[in-house]
Amino acid sequence: MSKEMLINNVEGLECRIAIVENGVLEELYVERASSQSHVGNVYKGRVLNVEASIQAAFVDFGLPKNGFLHISDVHPQHFPKNRGWAASEPVGHKCPHRERPPIQECLRRGQEVVVQVTKEGIGTKGPTLTTYVSIPGRMLVIMPGMNKLGISRKIETDEGRAQARTAMAELTFPPEYGFILRTAGLGRNKRDLQRDLNYLVRLWKTVDERIRTAVTPCEIYRESDLVIRTIRDVYGTDIDRVVCDDPEVARKVSEFIAVAMPRSKHVVEQYTGRDGLFHDAGLEDEIEKIYARKVELPGGGYLVVDQTEALVAIDVNSGRYREHSDAETTASKINLAAAREIGRQLRLRDLGGMILIDFIDMREARNCRAVEKTLRTALVNDRAKSKILKMSAFGIVEMTRQRLGPSLRHSVYCVCSHCDGMGLIKSPESQALQALRILRRAIANEDVIRVEVTVTIPVEHELANRHRAALAALEAAAGKRILLTASDDLKGEEIRINCLNTRGTEVAWELRRKWRGNSLNTARPGRR
Repeated sequence: MSKEMLINNVEGLECRIAIVENGVLEELYVERASSQSHVGNVYKGRVLNVEASIQAAFVDFGLPKNGFLHISDVHPQHFPKNRGWAASEPVGHKCPHRERPPIQECLRRGQEVVVQVTKEGIGTKGPTLTTYVSIPGRMLVIMPGMNKLGISRKIETDEGRAQARTAMAELTFPPEYGFILRTAGLGRNKRDLQRDLNYLVRLWKTVDERIRTAVTPCEIYRESDLVIRTIRDVYGTDIDRVVCDDPEVARKVSEFIAVAMPRSKHVVEQYTGRDGLFHDAGLEDEIEKIYARKVELPGGGYLVVDQTEALVAIDVNSGRYREHSDAETTASKINLAAAREIGRQLRLRDLGGMILIDFIDMREARNCRAVEKTLRTALVNDRAKSKILKMSAFGIVEMTRQRLGPSLRHSVYCVCSHCDGMGLIKSPESQALQALRILRRAIANEDVIRVEVTVTIPVEHELANRHRAALAALEAAAGKRILLTASDDLKGEEIRINCLNTRGTEVAWELRRKWRGNSLNTARPGRR
């Protein structure tokens, strides 16, 4: 089995990192200079408002959108001092939400607070913040204001956790900090771990000094760029080689690996081809498929992935799959293949939040349990935290996946200005009927003598052919002129209405209601 990390960098524009296992794209990380991630950055901000009704505060920390800070992310150092609250907590044992004081007793408007971004803002929502600051190193994570030590939850075996506790017991820790041992630190010698610990302590002292002197709001600490973050968090002994197409990036990766993992420094290679690293690796077509709504499965089945602001819906369909005459066996085979592919698609597309998966109905409970187990196995190596519930009687699996930022699709695409992201626009017949309703209100006004209607070409054909009699009846009943024209400049459902009086002056209309891109004026007209 071969596993590679391919790094494609366009200086000053975009960086893409792909994890390829046996020729199959398993993970993809994309970061553009125009929309760099703020997750992990530490800021000194000021509380703008405290909302007791939702137990949250909004913090100005220097970005265009204010951050959202919930009471569950408020460190005990901000709790009321006269209530006997401890100033710190053990690592991994946060005070439960129900036992915390109200946020209005912890924070006040205008108060300065040090926060860290945990999730990027999505749509109209601002970034999610926390006052539990943590800075990761290669093998350890430092958590100022916490106490005791912790072990990464990804180290699940009893043997591994026992080994981790033994390694942590040999180190010398400052009492005012909490630390977590990462999976990369498992099996490392005492010297390497102590060196990473000392580096993190020095780094935090530098950050702490800046917190005391910096003017609010400002950035205190910036997380490493995508390349270093990925090497630090994803690279491991299972990766055979790292290939870079940029000499400067290759040098930076080599230097970082030489310091953090000196035994692996020989794996960095530089791409020398002309067609492009991802193209030669056959990844460009695979990346384009990530954005598709339909995902083909081996044997003929397929997935349909729909994203909304609140949740992701995934539908499993049999398609052309006809290998078995037994319906139960067919459904089980397709669902197992779908579960494996869904785990891969969630990582590639970076989908998060509430996820509903509609599997093909199965009658036997053992088949349902097998699909659930396959889905959990497919998400074992996923860096984002997830929680999966049992399959319901309707064949639906509900799960949540940690959302750190906008999905890959939202990072690449923007909302269509014509359909407003729906993917649908009204039919020409529906738009023609809407235009007739607007015309009836427009010509009913005494000041209006002539109405000019401009629509798209298909709607003009619909009005001129199928609704000619209705337009003639309107003109005859009101004694006014209706002029119908088509324009290539109009898109989607746009309709333009101009009302003129006896002197040929346009009658001003006040905007009252608006469809996607269309203005409908229903107020009493006035003269210009």
